Amino acid sequence: MNGNALAEAIDTLLPQTQCTQCGFDGCMPYARAVAAGAADINQCPPGGADGMERIAALLGRAPKALNPAKGAERVRALALIDEARCIGCTLCIQACPVDAIVGAARLMHTVIAELCSGCELCLPPCPVDCIDMVPLPLAQSAWTQAMAAAARERFAFRTLRLAREQTERAERLARKAAGKLQQDLPDAKKAAIRAAMARARARTAAAGKKQ
Repeated sequence: MNGNALAEAIDTLLPQTQCTQCGFDGCMPYARAVAAGAADINQCPPGGADGMERIAALLGRAPKALNPAKGAERVRALALIDEARCIGCTLCIQACPVDAIVGAARLMHTVIAELCSGCELCLPPCPVDCIDMVPLPLAQSAWTQAMAAAARERFAFRTLRLAREQTERAERLARKAAGKLQQDLPDAKKAAIRAAMARARARTAAAGKKQ
């Protein structure tokens, strides 16, 4: 099994919460690091001991205890937004890696409970601390492989959508800048605009390489 195939196999065993507790930007980056030998198999608290044992079996390694520095395995919790305190800033929507929060600017947001992975990434950006994590009853706390697969699809769709929006924004700004270059502007200002356009193209190209 080559490196890419091994990373994909490891990724299918991860919970797809995209919580970054492992120290990487998501489940696939962590899977790639494990496949390359750059990260250990016990860095995923949401996957728990069961997830770690599945990865160990796949790799033919001995199981080991979860790394406490990355967090502790615990019952899954759901994000709950207090509508009385929510100011509609949309920062939680932007932070959610699996598009489990819906709402609009200056309107109350809400969490779609069946989509929430419990990653807690919506907590830090909330300026009014109106989000609480509510532990689920044990009988309802299981995060199944089917739920993980669905979360992976939502994360992938969100990533593509954000990349498309970034590209479209860059194109709008480029058209606006190109229009300014047609105006009767001082040479120094035109040079500054051209330099800004070059930086924007470089950022777009760099973002494309990360996909």
